[in-house]
Amino acid sequence: MKYCLLTLCMLPLAAAANDIPKVDAIMVFKADRVLMLLNHGEIVAQYPIALGAEPIGHKIKEGDRRTPEGRYFIDWRNPDSRFYKSMHISYPNQLDLINAQLAGVHPGGMVMIHGMPSEPELRWMDTHGDWTDGCIAVANQHMDEIWRRVPDGTLIVIKP
Repeated sequence: MKYCLLTLCMLPLAAAANDIPKVDAIMVFKADRVLMLLNHGEIVAQYPIALGAEPIGHKIKEGDRRTPEGRYFIDWRNPDSRFYKSMHISYPNQLDLINAQLAGVHPGGMVMIHGMPSEPELRWMDTHGDWTDGCIAVANQHMDEIWRRVPDGTLIVIKP
């Protein structure tokens, strides 16, 4: 099935690690709370997500608890994150920096795709809808699969 902006389908997770090919793009649809992995334009997996606690609109400044919208890249990863694994999204890009400068604010950073909190006292978050400070959160078992399939340098497009 080719990727289509108007069609969202549910696809099963791959059964075994050796069945998991690398992907070349990630699409996130904030309104639908879904992250899709694509390979040559075909959806190969999708996962439910939680977003920043203020999910509507593009991230403008540090502390606004919004998840950015636009074109970014996965540029590094942290296996020992305070959340279960994390992959950094290259926010802010040049346009974000210009807009923040014009608004007289700091754009923020450290926007990640990550699993659930590692600290036991924070694990309540996974049952409370949108709870991150602007990151994209997934279940830990989904983070394991995303971690294996998404190489550094992968394009991520985040849509409203």
